[in-house]
This record gives sequence, C-alpha cells and structure tokens, in this order.
Amino acid sequence: MPDHLVVTAFEQGWSTLRNGEPLWAADREEFNLLITTDRRLQHQQNLSARAIGMIVLSTTSWSRIRACEHMVVAAVESARRSRLIEIEIP
Repeated sequence: MPDHLVVTAFEQGWSTLRNGEPLWAADREEFNLLITTDRRLQHQQNLSARAIGMIVLSTTSWSRIRACEHMVVAAVESARRSRLIEIEIP
C-alpha cells in the first residue's frame, strides 16, 4: 500500500491475541487503522469509543483480497477514527 506503513499482527507479536484483543492492542499502540477479517467485531466491541478506524474484509483468502486491492485501497483512503468499513470481497 503506497504511502502507508503496513504491519501484520504476527509482526507485532499479536498472532495469539483473540476476542477483540488485537483491536485493544492497535488502539493502545496508536495505530490509525486496523484491517481484519473478524466479521463479528462490530457486534462484540464498542467501536465508538475507539480512536482507531477499522476495515473488515469478508474473506481471509489472500488471492481474492489481492484481486480486489482497489477496494481495500479506497477504504483505507476513506477510513476515519471510530468508523468501521465493511468490504464484501467477491
């Protein structure tokens, strides 16, 4: 993603975090945006209290996500604090 520093949960040491913990960690570390495939996130967490923007992808399939890269980039560019954007990846 041009013009953005991107790190994975694994690179951050968060690969074992569950149930909203990655969101708390990203918020605590002052990340601007969290991209996840956890579609239950908005039903399990109080997102309005977050200082971080969130994008939820409908699949974990990297090949499908890569094919829709333009959708992800557009969502990243429009992401705002405390806002959740869902992307349905075909």
